[in-house]
Amino acid sequence: MSPETRQHPLLGIALVVAAASCFATMDTTVRFIGAFFSVAIVLWMRYALHALAMSVWIALSPDKTFRSANPMFQIARGALLAFSSAMAFAALRRMPVAEFTAIVMLTPLAATLLARVWLYERVSRLRWLLVAGGFIGALIVIRPGSGIIGWAALLPLAAAVSNAGFQILTSRYAPHENPFTTNFYTGATGMAIATPILLASVADPIDTLMAAPALQLGALAAVAALGTTGHLLLIMALGKAPASTLMPFQYAQIAVAAIAGYIVFGVVPDGWGWVGMAVIAVCGAAAAWLNIREATQQRRPVSAVAADTVAD
Repeated sequence: MSPETRQHPLLGIALVVAAASCFATMDTTVRFIGAFFSVAIVLWMRYALHALAMSVWIALSPDKTFRSANPMFQIARGALLAFSSAMAFAALRRMPVAEFTAIVMLTPLAATLLARVWLYERVSRLRWLLVAGGFIGALIVIRPGSGIIGWAALLPLAAAVSNAGFQILTSRYAPHENPFTTNFYTGATGMAIATPILLASVADPIDTLMAAPALQLGALAAVAALGTTGHLLLIMALGKAPASTLMPFQYAQIAVAAIAGYIVFGVVPDGWGWVGMAVIAVCGAAAAWLNIREATQQRRPVSAVAADTVAD
């Protein structure tokens, strides 16, 4: 990282908190429109507008390109993230935003498990303790048998596992790709996957959208805008400060989600919910910091998308 990049850590922190706020606001908006639009419509709109925005951005930037050095990586990565988003959007129709966000933030811990099972990587005792702590935090949030969340908790868990696979794949190949090109393929792959799902599950999506009230249509467009903006802010943040400095601040998303959930729905986590979310945040941030520190020690570049722990 250049000396110039290291001169703006506060700006980097501000950008990553802004990105986390975008994602939390997006999730709150998804929950709001869940009563009006199917998951297929929300998913398609999220990625279609993302692809459109990045297409315009790259087309107007002479130093950026649509050409990928490894198209199969882009397709696999985009498919994993699209699945994460589908699970996330389905979960947000059934559970509070703050609790959902906390469970999805298990991604760095799930990545540790996948790295051990999939890549046969050695996992230290500290990492196993962080994994155990994170899942204990998730159990405190979910409290199986309490009836607070129920089976819907499996959806953000599936999103976290899929996003963990996305993170591992990204850490291997993203340093060899332009981050803006990768961000374009995020939207393009998601749209390609969501389009047949939309056509198969919604009889007439155009009529459905035209019949929707203006407020709901605006909220639907806001989902795509917030998701795209959040990822771009994250890319910009990684250009201003080291990932190890920024990563803990992504967990501000849990607090923003709790505030947004209260403002929009009048719902706040109970005492045990806050305890569980704090445990997840501490363990997840520590695991993510260890991942980035090890990548730095091995002199592997840490890309913006590799530092992204969200499934949005």
